[in-house]
Amino acid sequence: HFLEYSTFECHFSNGTQRVLYLHRLFYNGKEYVRFDSDLGEYRALTELGRRSAEYWNGQQDILEQKRAEVDTVCRHNYGVSESFLVPRR
Repeated sequence: HFLEYSTFECHFSNGTQRVLYLHRLFYNGKEYVRFDSDLGEYRALTELGRRSAEYWNGQQDILEQKRAEVDTVCRHNYGVSESFLVPRR
């Protein structure tokens, strides 16, 4: 059996001053491609991810959506969850 899954991660430093958004894709437990908001594009981590990264990086609408998710997903959810999560550090 083969398993493919993805994660969406928001990493915060100093509140929302510094936000890193990652969309990571895995196949059989090994990460093969990821979107990194610091780079603004997908990067292949294995040969398996090369074609996916090339395809997604060629789709301007996909890249614009992923770049916007730093604000629409990460910063938005931080604002919603801040009062609950920040005091629990």
